[in-house]
Amino acid sequence: MAFEYTVLGNLLSDPRIHRIAPDAIRNRDLKAEEVWNKTLSQLKAEQFFSGEIGEGLKRLYEAAETGDWYYPLYSEEECAADPARKGVNLVRFPSKDPAADQRPFIFLVPGGGFVNVWNLTEGWPIAARFNELGYHVFILTYQVDGTEKLLEKNMEDFARGLKLIREKEADFHVKGDRYITCGFSAGGYLVCLWNTGKGYARWGLAKPRAVFPVYPVTTLKEDIRYGEADPASAVRLYGCSIGEAAKDDYEILEHVEGFPPCAIFLAAEDELVNPANSTLLAEALGKQGIPCRLEIGPTGGHGFADGSGMCMAGWPERAVRWFESL
Repeated sequence: MAFEYTVLGNLLSDPRIHRIAPDAIRNRDLKAEEVWNKTLSQLKAEQFFSGEIGEGLKRLYEAAETGDWYYPLYSEEECAADPARKGVNLVRFPSKDPAADQRPFIFLVPGGGFVNVWNLTEGWPIAARFNELGYHVFILTYQVDGTEKLLEKNMEDFARGLKLIREKEADFHVKGDRYITCGFSAGGYLVCLWNTGKGYARWGLAKPRAVFPVYPVTTLKEDIRYGEADPASAVRLYGCSIGEAAKDDYEILEHVEGFPPCAIFLAAEDELVNPANSTLLAEALGKQGIPCRLEIGPTGGHGFADGSGMCMAGWPERAVRWFESL
């Protein structure tokens, strides 16, 4: 199939991927948008989405054809008790590189402002690139619904996913306790939060070997936020006010002592997440003596995904090569 000249709606309507297709962008009905009837080449030319989404879809098809690729993380009974859990899942992208079995796997967390999960741009294409670099990847579609303490629920999503991988490590050809986390924007916040008291230690799981936050949120500080804090949003995310949350592990910058080595990627002109979120994280890690790589692209904004077509192109390769050099 010539993906470049194929309409997005046709690609997402393929029966092989029917279980994950509605979550191309979770909580967004792409069928009701003009993008549904545009080819991938049109979407690229008109800059609707960042990244090589065609490469991600190709790899998704390949993974789906194995029949061993999609894993719900909550039972039907658990979803009935809490409908926000419905559709929370892992998608498995195994690398074709035989050496991948000996490397840590990558636990990939797309962004979406805690209202969406952007698998289409920050999930499948990134996983495809990490596959090419010799790493098995698991993409998490996490909860974005609910009215209170959403971030605690997201930490449970992480724990469920990682425990599943550990239970099936022989089938997946991985070591269940050897993993790297990588997250974008809101997902970048979550992979950072996983390294605090809210994360791996609380759930009795192993510490990541490294973390790759990409244009992440890391702080609740008023002088770094863009815009006013929304009290209702704070309760939804933290279960309390911003002020109370800032006294807890939710203020990442004050709780970096549990971090693994960290490679951070962002663009200087980010219009949604203040670059200070990243520079201050790097500074805090440095004070703790934790290895850190900070890369700031001189141009470009938020949501550059794999960085193709701009100065951030190739960041996944630079991330893993840095990790391998430690």
